[in-house]
Amino acid sequence: MSESYIANFGDGKADGGAGDKARLGGKGANLAEMTNIGIPVPPGFTITTEACLAYLRHGKSPESLAGQVEEAVALLEGRLGMRFGDAENPLLVSVRSGAAISMPGMMDTVLNLGLNDRTIEAHASRADARFAWDCYRRFVQMYSNVVLDMNTEPMEHLIDETKKARGVELDTDLTAEDWQELTARFKEMVREKTGADFPQDPKAQLWGAIEAVFKSWNNDRAISYRRLNRIDDDLGTAVNVQSMVFGNMGDDCATGVAFTRDPATGEKRFFGEWLPNAQGEDVVAGTRTPFHLSTHRGGDASLEAKMPAAYARLDEVQQTLEKHYRDMQDIEFTIQHGELFLLQTRTGKRTGPAAVRIAVEMVGEGLISEDEAVLRVEANSLEQLLKPSFRKEALDAAEEEGHRLAQGLNAGPGAASGRIALTAERAVEMSKEGPVLLVRVETSPEDIEGMASAEGILTARGGATSHAALVARQMGKPCVAGCAALDIRYASGEVHVAGKVLKEGDPLSIDGTTGWVYSGLIETAPSEVQRVAVEKTLEASESRVWQDFSKLMGWADERRRLKVRTNADTPGSSSEAVAYGAEGIGLTRTEHMFFEEGRIRDFREMILARNEAERREALAKMLPHQRGDFAGIFRAMAGRPVTIRLLDPPLHEFLPHEEKQQRELAEDMGLAFEDLQALVEKLSESNPMLGHRGCRLAVTYPEICEMQARAILEAACEVVAEGGEAHPEIMVPLISEVAELKLLREVIVRTADAVFAERGVKVPYLVGTMIEIPRAALTSGLIAKEAEFFSFGTNDLTQMTWGLSRDDTAALLAEYQQSGLLKVDPFQSVDPAGVGRLVELSCKEGREARSDLKLGICGEHGGDAESVKFFHRAGLDYVSCSPPRVPTARLAAAQAALEGK
Repeated sequence: MSESYIANFGDGKADGGAGDKARLGGKGANLAEMTNIGIPVPPGFTITTEACLAYLRHGKSPESLAGQVEEAVALLEGRLGMRFGDAENPLLVSVRSGAAISMPGMMDTVLNLGLNDRTIEAHASRADARFAWDCYRRFVQMYSNVVLDMNTEPMEHLIDETKKARGVELDTDLTAEDWQELTARFKEMVREKTGADFPQDPKAQLWGAIEAVFKSWNNDRAISYRRLNRIDDDLGTAVNVQSMVFGNMGDDCATGVAFTRDPATGEKRFFGEWLPNAQGEDVVAGTRTPFHLSTHRGGDASLEAKMPAAYARLDEVQQTLEKHYRDMQDIEFTIQHGELFLLQTRTGKRTGPAAVRIAVEMVGEGLISEDEAVLRVEANSLEQLLKPSFRKEALDAAEEEGHRLAQGLNAGPGAASGRIALTAERAVEMSKEGPVLLVRVETSPEDIEGMASAEGILTARGGATSHAALVARQMGKPCVAGCAALDIRYASGEVHVAGKVLKEGDPLSIDGTTGWVYSGLIETAPSEVQRVAVEKTLEASESRVWQDFSKLMGWADERRRLKVRTNADTPGSSSEAVAYGAEGIGLTRTEHMFFEEGRIRDFREMILARNEAERREALAKMLPHQRGDFAGIFRAMAGRPVTIRLLDPPLHEFLPHEEKQQRELAEDMGLAFEDLQALVEKLSESNPMLGHRGCRLAVTYPEICEMQARAILEAACEVVAEGGEAHPEIMVPLISEVAELKLLREVIVRTADAVFAERGVKVPYLVGTMIEIPRAALTSGLIAKEAEFFSFGTNDLTQMTWGLSRDDTAALLAEYQQSGLLKVDPFQSVDPAGVGRLVELSCKEGREARSDLKLGICGEHGGDAESVKFFHRAGLDYVSCSPPRVPTARLAAAQAALEGK
């Protein structure tokens, strides 16, 4: 018996349910689930993801699929009393994609399928000719784009020209005759482009649409979306064939999109938008600015005011769905002659702040447990809670100076400034030289790369449920949608608004929290969470965001095993990290303490010294700077462990390359300019990242290690003498051979003994190493005999394992991802198969040699949620990351512990 690729739903029964997302896709699984629980869903059938994967593998559909689809269509005809392609009572269907993981707008949809020159008359009898021809022109447009792969912008231009000629503004103002004429012209365009007539056979139309949906799994925008959101390429999409219901049959018909809670703030209120006499794509595509659902926000134009019975039923359904799924839902609905139909429900995309609030409130409502709340919030989304807003003084000044231009819908919170980019391509290009705002009439799925590159998104059309708003919220980008005052002129590269003309490249600012748009750049201020946690400028009791954040973080901390430290080089950044919950410092980069102008000269003198005496003289100048910085960090960390990496500078970063700087340094050192030039030339390296750096500097010049150890331990003694605590962990970088660590450990221990004798104070300290060279990972059993801790420097470990420069290969890695050779940039998320195996091997052999070996990671991967989960499974004791990523790491560590159960 051949495999079944069809799951039917209708008449209160469905083949499957919410647990079948892998096979039916998210949309199909939820259509089945809604059918089973009595939600009004137009009947239809789902073609499974297995059929899609077979099609993609073999370039054709499975042999048995055609017969199964015919049987499913016949069942649908019997349920509705209509026939597909019938000239008297035609069945029309929609054909929609539906992956297991929601990818809104990324794949293809065709509505009104089954219309042709024969069925149009019977379809008109259901309402009127205008309705019928409106459906037909929509079908021709969508089918031409999705199935025939035509650029349908010229069709949109024809519609705009017709509206201008008729003196009307909206599509709904065009007559049946207008749509009939436009449909004919659209079909002429199809004949000119393809060399064939627009297909009239409904069965051929259906197969064209099904296969187009299969193919859309691998269109450019879907691939980009999966790459940006780390979705597996091997899942495939289901195809949902569903009987049409019509929101464009008259004034008692409508369509809309809604959320059971506010997706921007998380507030518990029914939130959504609708359009009368319209079809679904009108709302999500942003071609018309919709109205609010409730009278609270929409007044007399709301659905609640215009269709109270339909609104009451919709409100009842949304409450049922949220309680059933125990999560905020994103729903699409159509009202046909006052009767409500649900076309979709899915877990709603939301901002980071909204995710936290919803999770915390649902625990309070008894809908979910604390464990579920911790698992519900995407760890990486917590970074959105630290996004800035406009500084009040700067905003007041901008308004006084007349920079406030217009207001749209506050579709994605946060403040953003940048140069105007009018296309996705320009946004990608311009973002390489600084922040940009993507400014569009409306965005489409093809704009996904530009949206990812932009700091924020501004559209002239569309609502809070439009494509721009939905994707911006998921990306955590500030967004203002539906700013109708904008007149965007792509041809001239201009934006006309409030009597001003702005050009592409001009500075602009948007406030996604209020919806206001401003000319110029406006200075930003820290987020509410930062103001409470770090600056203490708000009372915690006054901040709802802080209260929810603190509660969720408290639950996370109770559940995680992995400690979270920070990478910090100053007392200020150390204090900031502690405010975000850091439990110590995993990496202090000592070379970063010399970037200031007054210090870098001392550093250069040390590098360019011609003998040990000159070097020690320069080191003596550096010692007080180092000691003072370390003491400040120890005080800020208040007894928490502090891992300090000894100098690891690629020398080329510190050498003076300009003649003016070289002459000044030569004068300071009492050298002839030519002699200093010769020293600089002598130290230059062809490949400095693999050159004379890290422990190699200290092996060559042990006095460098001696000075740093003295500075660290004197600072620790100073803090202890004050009555404080200090727990230094001295880390030797770039070890490739155990003998290097043994030699430098002896220098550190000898220096420590001397310092403790001089100060009359003894401070506990550890000596360990950074595992960042593959050879070190492979010889960890030997190295652990000399090390009390390992810290994995995954930035360099990734670079050396992959043989890719972390500084020079961003464009190459992007090409690899776009071509499918790489799923994830290995510098952003740890590579489990390669770098991860080295880490696991090093942990295993290190712990076998020294059972109390402390294990941590201090590369950038320490703040990436998926990487944190890997390090939990690998058995590390802690991760370390930059201060703003500490909350992300805390939550990811808790999720790893819960998932491990």
